[in-house]
Amino acid sequence: MGLYVEAHIRADLDELWSRTQEPAQHRRWDLRFSEIDYLPRAAGEPQRFRYAVRVLPFLTISGTGIAAGERERPDGTRTSALRFTSPHPLSLLAHGSGYWRYVPDAHGVRFLTGYDYRPRWGVLGAFADRLLFRPLMGWATAWSFDRLRLWLERGISPERARANWLAELAVRALLFAGCLTGLGLEPAIGALGRFGTGVACLCPLLLAAVMALALFKAPLARTPAARRCLRAPAEHTRTPRVLRTLEKH
Repeated sequence: MGLYVEAHIRADLDELWSRTQEPAQHRRWDLRFSEIDYLPRAAGEPQRFRYAVRVLPFLTISGTGIAAGERERPDGTRTSALRFTSPHPLSLLAHGSGYWRYVPDAHGVRFLTGYDYRPRWGVLGAFADRLLFRPLMGWATAWSFDRLRLWLERGISPERARANWLAELAVRALLFAGCLTGLGLEPAIGALGRFGTGVACLCPLLLAAVMALALFKAPLARTPAARRCLRAPAEHTRTPRVLRTLEKH
């Protein structure tokens, strides 16, 4: 699989399963989707679904998919797999597949995903995907997994987690902009005499330190962050069997 994300969540397996498998709960925490709805199905058939992503206020890109899950496995783990496609001409993502795996341990659940997709638009699409879209998808997946973790572990709703993230982002941006403005005032401070000259010498160092904090300081504990998730498997992972069964439908 091209993309991999893993989060360790200290939560009950059934609760994690519910918040990831029920569309109404799933779309609350997953940044990649604006809408997810199950479609009617016949008995014994895999579950089909429709998804949509609001890219701009006036532009929504939609697609369809098929999913299947293994809730009871001999080793105590669970697996959910899906295949998806988007016929929308403005969608860079043409079609793809992926899985979620739930691995309980003594302290919670390892919740991990692996997925890949084929971009459209030929060479231009492949270049745009490698340069921008694929890194963005990886970040959005990891950020969403940590948002889900905060919901389950700390009771911070996805809406509150997003507000925390936006507020912290705004504070960091204001600090950075303020420091840049302060660097421009250095000549004026130096003109205030001997004291001003001393302050003017220290000011760039202090402002640079604040700018570094604004850029690189770890996010607050109540703010979702992609960096808290693993982005590569610690060991070799195999494609789930249930994903191969979807190829027949």
